[in-house]
Amino acid sequence: MPDITLDNLPEVRGKLLRNETLAPFTWFRVGGPAQVLFIPADDEDLSDFLRELPAEIPVTVLGVGSNVIVRDGGVPGVVIRLAGKAFSEIVVDAEDNQIIAGAGALDAAVARAAAAAGLAGLEFYAGIPGTIGGALTMNAGCYGAETKDVLVAAWGFDRNGDLCTFGVEDFGYSYRHSEAPADVIWMQAVFRGAPDDPAAVKARMGEITARRETTQPIREKTGGSTFKNPPGHSSWKLVDEAGWRGKLHGGAMFSPLHSNFMINTGEATAADLEDLGDTVRADVLARTGVQLEWEIRRIGRK
Repeated sequence: MPDITLDNLPEVRGKLLRNETLAPFTWFRVGGPAQVLFIPADDEDLSDFLRELPAEIPVTVLGVGSNVIVRDGGVPGVVIRLAGKAFSEIVVDAEDNQIIAGAGALDAAVARAAAAAGLAGLEFYAGIPGTIGGALTMNAGCYGAETKDVLVAAWGFDRNGDLCTFGVEDFGYSYRHSEAPADVIWMQAVFRGAPDDPAAVKARMGEITARRETTQPIREKTGGSTFKNPPGHSSWKLVDEAGWRGKLHGGAMFSPLHSNFMINTGEATAADLEDLGDTVRADVLARTGVQLEWEIRRIGRK
């Protein structure tokens, strides 16, 4: 990994920050620094930067950090964070019953925009604490609905800064998985809803929000669902039956409220969180023969 200084990086109109601590940008509030953090001004700034960035420098994209553990050793290369209005705009196309959303838009904000426009089908996004970019990457979903059910198309830039456009069929979506190239940095997506009474859509969205507030530790330092549900099983139940609900591991634990949600109790390191997850995976495998697969991304050096 070559040494990176701001002098040997492309000029940008946004922000380039060297050795910027990433913990404040994640929901777990843990992790080391980015070798370089780039916050582009807009999509053109990002595309130009990628075209000129040396190919040997790795790129990592960070959204709102709701489903990620940044390891304590930090992240080598350039971390790109899509922040600000340029990446979070939401537009309603009432004629075609569509919502056009920037990759940096919060999922819940997209749900609210659809509800206000009287478009049903996107209510589930009210229960997902992330951005549209992350939703595209992992086919985010909850309560019986997924991104693949409402997505029409999306576009972004590849590692070379070239424009890529994908229809929903090009994603090859399955449960929490996409076949789209991993190096695409999503910029915008188009979703289709079904016309409905705005009050009815808002009521259903309110039910999802209320359910989430009573069953998930949303006011804790958490990262959402830790493990994917294995076929035929519920991850929370496997973790619970193995005795890990509310059991401290360093400064980390699985929440007493929902045993598939890891939380930082206040003093956890990234190593505490990742080690807890891997310890529970090994324990559940030994007890049941079921392999739990991480849903939370782990990035950087240990």
